[in-house]
Amino acid sequence: MSLGIGLALACAAVTQLAFLCKHRGAAAAPAVELTRPLASAKALLGSRWFAIGMGIAVVAYALHVAALALAPLSIVQVSLASGVVMLAVLGDRAFGCGVGRRQWAGACLTAAGLVLLVVTLPRASGSSQFAVPALLAFEAGTLALGVLLIAAPRLGTPAHHHGVVLGAAAGVLFGVSDVAVKAIAEGGLASPWLPVAALASVMAFLASARGFQQGDAVPVIATTSTAANVTVIVGGIAVFGDALAGGVMLGVQLLAFALVAASALITPARAVA
Repeated sequence: MSLGIGLALACAAVTQLAFLCKHRGAAAAPAVELTRPLASAKALLGSRWFAIGMGIAVVAYALHVAALALAPLSIVQVSLASGVVMLAVLGDRAFGCGVGRRQWAGACLTAAGLVLLVVTLPRASGSSQFAVPALLAFEAGTLALGVLLIAAPRLGTPAHHHGVVLGAAAGVLFGVSDVAVKAIAEGGLASPWLPVAALASVMAFLASARGFQQGDAVPVIATTSTAANVTVIVGGIAVFGDALAGGVMLGVQLLAFALVAASALITPARAVA
């Protein structure tokens, strides 16, 4: 198990490095147009830093798969939750992002909240059956939330929050894709959820890149990671029957959600150079 935990920690660091490289590349690329996905994707991949980030992301995915093969899912999730703190360190030390005190506080609150959420979830049973109506309702609702967040900048959201809002949209949509992929694992590639996973992934890719272009690296990436983690955790509870804790531990879970919500209010403030 120790090797699995080590791989998960490596995955957390490599994932944040990939995000930071893609942020730098997206900032140098032409503005992403959500109505022209193919042209926007081509322009992004033509940016050297963005292409490097995508390559690093492939390595992170391989580390994730290897970690899951060697350690329990809950332990892997706890390790991945540390990524938001690694993000602040990498962004500040290696990419010159100038992480301010509010961002450090937000990153630590996020990590603490996600760790508490994961460690208080009861052990999942061997089966992961789901009801189609529950999955349909969850995917439709979260997909609609992601689309609403993408549209938020045009609906009057303050300009200095556009990057973070689009990061949240990307995170929610990444979560939609992850939940659909879990359903696909149950039903095979012929599953009707494959188009949902593909659509959500494409939308998340474009929303993430656009968010990189409109916001500072650390707040946008931290919001994306947190939104994705929370979406998947809620999907596990609502769709796949992952049980909530009981008694005192339920209170701890509610505290964990409160910490994540508080971090969402703290982190978006512009980093201090």
